[in-house]
Amino acid sequence: MLTEQLKGVIVPVVTPFTEEGELDTGSFRHVVQTLMDQRAHGIVINGTTGECPTVRPEEVRLLMEAALEARGERTFPILIGTGSNDTAEAVSLTKQAQTLGADGALVVTPYYNRPSKQGVMEHYRRVADVGLPVVAYHIPHRTGLELTSGDIAAILGIEGVAGIKESTGGVRNFIELSGHTDKALLCGDDLYFFAALCCGASGAMMASANMYTGRFVEVYEQFSLGRWPEARARFEELVPLIGLLFAEPNPSPVKWMMKQTGLLLSDRVRLPMTPVSEGLERKLAELLFCDR
Repeated sequence: MLTEQLKGVIVPVVTPFTEEGELDTGSFRHVVQTLMDQRAHGIVINGTTGECPTVRPEEVRLLMEAALEARGERTFPILIGTGSNDTAEAVSLTKQAQTLGADGALVVTPYYNRPSKQGVMEHYRRVADVGLPVVAYHIPHRTGLELTSGDIAAILGIEGVAGIKESTGGVRNFIELSGHTDKALLCGDDLYFFAALCCGASGAMMASANMYTGRFVEVYEQFSLGRWPEARARFEELVPLIGLLFAEPNPSPVKWMMKQTGLLLSDRVRLPMTPVSEGLERKLAELLFCDR
């Protein structure tokens, strides 16, 4: 079952574009292969880091085909972001993800229209009824909708919901939910990765892990072995990287770093996202130089 596979480091992978702004499936295939080689535990296609607002349905199909080709016969969960603040649209996108062969769907809480808690529950019921395992995504600072741990527990109780990506800028919900559900609890705030593991998280979905993936995996592996001081030490080494990658809107900084290290041919993003500033470029370059 997908719930059992939702652990460790799951990467919301970037969507590579050419300098002209067209989809670059060759680079995408290379990135996915690299993530698997560095022992990532899964990926999300068409998430926020993948610039989902500006990626067209046909491009999602091409990305999924490339990911399946790279995966081959390996066990490696591939989720597709299918969230919408229109329930009918979320259902339709989830059906498409199922048809494309996704292992699950990442579905953000309805944003902007701020429905009632009853509306949120029904939204997830309808999406889960599609039959594709659903990972709910709780990120109040983007959606304007904040759930309590009780609300989250109710969503996790829906048949077909496999877990939740929790991005509230803290660990309280992990503390309150851990031990009270067998569903996956995934940290979505990169800076809280180690703390969330300590509070019962089964893993994380982190944009930062597009870079130095193996080092993030080492944090999880050391923690899983009970080597908590080693896990903490390895995580603290990554904190400067995480800080810089979120110094300006994601995914521009991580795309810039991926281009510098040869993972991408271009760091192009689509408007309204813009490239990183020269000032941040200098700081990222210094970090890369220190890591050589």
